[in-house]
Amino acid sequence: MDNLDDIRRELQDLADRLEQCDRAYHQLDDPLISDAEYDALRRRAEELEARYPDLIPENSLSKRVGFAVADGFGQITHSIPMLSLGNIFSEEDVYDFMDKIHRFLGIPADEEIEMVAEPKIDGLSFSAVYENGQFVRGATRGDGAVGEDITANLKTIAGLPRKLSYDGGDLFQSNTPAFVDIRGEVYMAKQDFFELNQNQIAQHKKVFANPRNAAAGSLRQLNPAITADRKLSVFAYAMGRIDGINWATHYEFLEQLKRWGFPVNPEIRICHSADEMVAFFRMISEKRSGLPYDIDGVVYKVNRLDLQRRLGFIARSPRWAIAHKFPAAQAMTRLNKIRIQVGRTGALTPVADLEPVNVGGVIVQHATLHNADEIIRKDIREGDTVVIQRAGDVIPQIVRIVPEKRPADSRPFLFPHICPVCGSMAVKEGNDAVTYCTGGLICPAQAKERLKHFVSKEALDIEGFGDKNIESFYELGWVKSPIDIFKLEKEHSLEILNLEGWGQKSAVNLFDAIQTVQKGIPLNRFIYALGIHEVGEATAKILSARFKTWQQFQTTMESDGVLETLTQIEGIGPVMAQEIADFFAEDHNRSLLAELVPLIVIQDEPERHIQTTPLTGKTVVFTGTLSTLTRPEAKERAQQMGAKVASSVSAKTDFVIAGADAGSKLTKARDLGVQVLTEEEFQLLLDERKKTDYDANSFDLEEQENGRTK
Repeated sequence: MDNLDDIRRELQDLADRLEQCDRAYHQLDDPLISDAEYDALRRRAEELEARYPDLIPENSLSKRVGFAVADGFGQITHSIPMLSLGNIFSEEDVYDFMDKIHRFLGIPADEEIEMVAEPKIDGLSFSAVYENGQFVRGATRGDGAVGEDITANLKTIAGLPRKLSYDGGDLFQSNTPAFVDIRGEVYMAKQDFFELNQNQIAQHKKVFANPRNAAAGSLRQLNPAITADRKLSVFAYAMGRIDGINWATHYEFLEQLKRWGFPVNPEIRICHSADEMVAFFRMISEKRSGLPYDIDGVVYKVNRLDLQRRLGFIARSPRWAIAHKFPAAQAMTRLNKIRIQVGRTGALTPVADLEPVNVGGVIVQHATLHNADEIIRKDIREGDTVVIQRAGDVIPQIVRIVPEKRPADSRPFLFPHICPVCGSMAVKEGNDAVTYCTGGLICPAQAKERLKHFVSKEALDIEGFGDKNIESFYELGWVKSPIDIFKLEKEHSLEILNLEGWGQKSAVNLFDAIQTVQKGIPLNRFIYALGIHEVGEATAKILSARFKTWQQFQTTMESDGVLETLTQIEGIGPVMAQEIADFFAEDHNRSLLAELVPLIVIQDEPERHIQTTPLTGKTVVFTGTLSTLTRPEAKERAQQMGAKVASSVSAKTDFVIAGADAGSKLTKARDLGVQVLTEEEFQLLLDERKKTDYDANSFDLEEQENGRTK
């Protein structure tokens, strides 16, 4: 029997790691891991979430898209959210994907559903808005709802039309919509990437790891002149909000894009079966190296737009589209040493130091080993020859060892039972795969990592207080706890001015940033900054929304009924609740908060107005055969209206929707006095929502590609 606490902890670790990787990828254009390793982590999370839906963390990748916009750019709210796609990795997955579409729509397996197959461009997604034919603004995807304002930068790209044309001419047709939002990809061609890096080398500047990084770094420049100096290209492939015109198929829309003057990928094809989709994938795989731009897979989309609307979405991804990813590049090298890192929570993480090797154009020197169980499972030893998967910039993944190349004197790696930093005992808790240092705050590694977390961008966001400065100030004895941060200017300002690399301006900037934080920090970010185990950004937002003020939150957390209160909050499970309660039960944490809270203005949670429907918060059960919707469609529509769909009728059921030949569930509903709706009455609720909820209707038309790279 599976240990649910272990599963919950692994899911949270996966969510936190993927969140960290997305931040580096989307905000910094500086990937922490390879696409292959990212996909492996994502697949593992998806597998566990499918088996344990009640344990899904609030910051799970399945509940979000992209990442918040970076500082320095204005913000643009998308006319329709820019979503992402799920991934598949094998030809068998293609057939499974098509089977699911047929079943959802109730279309026989032998009946054709036309698909459009498109190369998946490895670049940066954008939205371009045209009003009365003129380009007026552009944005990155950002977090899916709000993107960065890159209007000036997009104007420098020759391939993006400044005004819509017709059949390549200058005439703007009167029947063309007054509002057009086009989505696409900014990329850098391989030859342009090569020339850019040659120029970077000549000017003694940092070279880019790959064309995707070069395109993203060039597009997200605060100075448009830098963007204009670099050769960027675009492909258009999707629609946002477009007023007053409808197409029957996605392919018809792509043809219209060409007439408006947008570059559309010439490799796009219509496929009439899963066999043709697989054949297209094989063909494009063979052509991949010869294409003038980088691609990392193929995107399949249902061609008929009415079927797209019926299929709808699963969380952050459409049911009607999927990304078929290429397998990762691999290389072989020697593992020189296994060393142990200690994190904020005390987790001991093994890292492999490798003989440097070139993998897909990136020099790889380190690889993650995750935990002791991973080392044992793969029998990884120092001195082994290992196969690694292609890295981004830092830590790739070890796929397997090469047994025939193992040295004769090889010995299994002994995972330490003593923390390598503080010398405290290192132990596993129950069946947990992770080994933890028991030193707590006396462990310098944990103390430093907690301080780094406290000042990080998602927490207090103290600009100028990077990891190196935390390390330095900690070793000097100036910052041992969060309280010390707010004493720096008074107690150590002169000493900081005399440090190597510091000056008047940098010191003043740091002190100003600290004072800015003291003047006001949102409640959710302060809760997150505390570094409570199991509490990520999403959970901090849940707690902030529930308790509204710090005083109310702290009072409740220190009360006798805290566990019962927490476990009644949706999204807070028993393990997480215990971790929060334990944090506030510790005397040293209470003492810290008693000194810390008076130093900072903790802002109350703002009031939010949430649109409700007749089914919001209601429990719904379907029974019988529906004539206008398949059962999966009906469940999806109910969930879109805020309902929880259950499989059995109980006293807690609010509505039973009964179709033809309804059986025992209908009988039980009548016995319990549960309100019964006919299919027609359910459809009236859906139709009423259509009249009042513009976003819901528009949302169904959204098309976007892979969440990681787009």
